[in-house]
Amino acid sequence: MQTFTNLQARRFMLLKQGLLGEHQFAGKQGALEYIRRAGCIQFDPVDLCGKNAELTLQSRVKGFKKPMLHDLLYRDRLLFDYPDKQLSIIPIEYWAYFAHLRDIAKANLDKHPEIAAYIPHVRAHIEENGAVCSDDFALEGSTNWWSAINWSAGGKLSRSVLEQMYASGDLIVHHKKGTRRYYDIAQRHIPAHILHGDNPLVDEFSRLKWQVLRRIGAVGLLWNRASDAFIGVGGLSVEARNQVFAALLAEGEIIETAVEGMKDKFYFCAGDAPLFERVTVESDHQPRMEFIAPLDPFMWDRKLIKAIFGFEYTWEIYTTPHKRKYGVYVLPMLYGNGFVGRVEAVCDRKAGTLAVKNIWCEDGVRETKKLAAAVDRRLEKFAAFNDAVRV
Repeated sequence: MQTFTNLQARRFMLLKQGLLGEHQFAGKQGALEYIRRAGCIQFDPVDLCGKNAELTLQSRVKGFKKPMLHDLLYRDRLLFDYPDKQLSIIPIEYWAYFAHLRDIAKANLDKHPEIAAYIPHVRAHIEENGAVCSDDFALEGSTNWWSAINWSAGGKLSRSVLEQMYASGDLIVHHKKGTRRYYDIAQRHIPAHILHGDNPLVDEFSRLKWQVLRRIGAVGLLWNRASDAFIGVGGLSVEARNQVFAALLAEGEIIETAVEGMKDKFYFCAGDAPLFERVTVESDHQPRMEFIAPLDPFMWDRKLIKAIFGFEYTWEIYTTPHKRKYGVYVLPMLYGNGFVGRVEAVCDRKAGTLAVKNIWCEDGVRETKKLAAAVDRRLEKFAAFNDAVRV
């Protein structure tokens, strides 16, 4: 069995994530390449200093600008919005792999004739008028509609009809204005060979294996334990998870490893074996200062991050104010092989300014001139990423 030292495990994960050494990704193409490597990135609408998906990309992709992600989603149509690790941004080539969720949504429609009755009317309206949001037309009444794949329940009928059609794959998100989604007919924007392609996942166990393998690849190094990295993998009981890991190991899809001083076994994708060999012989990598998104794939399993990196992180946006230790939207600061602190920065869009509310260094981190200079350089780039001036 392969064995990592703690430092090697850190470097393995950071290099896999594109967060150590020279940038592996650059520009719009680099953003697409990283999302393909991760399988998906999470979308969250909160925007105090960039949305989560944008923050995920700015830490890895040299020269990343927010419009690049918009173009990949809504002009190039190389990505699409759909549930995966909660609401996510996914490469379009994976459309067929999510047929099981669309089937769940279609079956759910049988329980809601009040929605089914309006679907032909709404489809005709969109075909004639183009992309719409729920405010663009009024449907009388409300509904107790609820989707089994994590959409909100009940309320405004026009919204429920649109989201049902979206969940079923009849509509896609055409674009967003702020947090508002506009929907259009899927076949207008997705090539027929993708839209109607056969699902390669022939049964439930194939689906579980595919999803678990993607999550291992997204984090880089993962254990066979209950983990937030597996959120959205429906049907993954403890027994099923054990069976999936055993099957992936037997099929040579994953490699078992250990980290010195830790009792748990860890797993990485077999395709990353050359990276394992690399970190066992290399010792030096150019350090980079990066601000990490709260829902970054790297942070999907925070217990694992604590175990390997000694860094404990809680996203306190939903923590009541008097219980917050740091702040509403605090980003981990990564430098070199580990976390050195946290930063809270808020962008004022109207004023075009980025205010740094606070910086906290981790216990034991020496606040050297070199570290201060690295933080300062990153803050200047972070302000530019937000089209703002640092104040």
